[in-house]
Amino acid sequence: MGSDAISVERFPEGYAIATIAREPVNSMNLELWLELLRVLQQLERDPQVRGVIWASGLRRDVFTAGNDLKELHAPSTSQSRHKEFWVTQTTFLARLKRSPLLTLAAIRGACPAGGCCMALACDLRFMTENGAIGLNEVALGIPVPDYWAQLMARTIGVGPADRQLQLARMATAEEAKALGLVDQVTTSEQLLPMARDTMAAAMNLPDFGRHVTKERLHGDFARAWEAQAEKEAAEAWGMLASPAITKAIGGVIANLQKRSKPASSKL
Repeated sequence: MGSDAISVERFPEGYAIATIAREPVNSMNLELWLELLRVLQQLERDPQVRGVIWASGLRRDVFTAGNDLKELHAPSTSQSRHKEFWVTQTTFLARLKRSPLLTLAAIRGACPAGGCCMALACDLRFMTENGAIGLNEVALGIPVPDYWAQLMARTIGVGPADRQLQLARMATAEEAKALGLVDQVTTSEQLLPMARDTMAAAMNLPDFGRHVTKERLHGDFARAWEAQAEKEAAEAWGMLASPAITKAIGGVIANLQKRSKPASSKL
């Protein structure tokens, strides 16, 4: 099972590794969010899979650079596409948060914005020593989406989240561990072996207790998040279509293009 962007390998212990490789930085456009959702749903339906490790297969050290800016730049998209984009993104993230699978983000390198939110929606997060993670939307003049901010606060506490989000901070790997943003920090060479060892050991635990506990912790939050997807999409479009935000995002895209890099990150 897989696609051009995501490949899936299953292991006999009862888990899978889903490797995302949309060069050059795993920018999250509508098509990638659709594929992420499809892969998650297929793994959840597979009785032989009880856990999943999400990893990057890029040549460079990036987990994912976040949402493709062209999906957020009103002149580069349309209101109908943006609605599908936002609803698909939210559906995936909310369902990942309450998935019956044990989920682990193996973060190699940079993990800003949408990549950070995906990692926060996982049960466990392991990061390489050269990594950085955060919801840095404020740096673009865009507010952090409501449930993304809530997810950060639920993970590290309101006070630390307040400082990280308002100041658009990207935490280093060691800072992220101290904050509770990530659970383990390791080398690039040891990232997947550590993730696999952890997942294999967890597969020895019976599922029922973990499922019920996870549902009690995250079920109501995740369902409320998914339920407001269309409302949030409409509100986001109103903001993104404003002249000030259009100009700001357009400027970032232009700067990225001048540096011969694709416009593909930040939210």
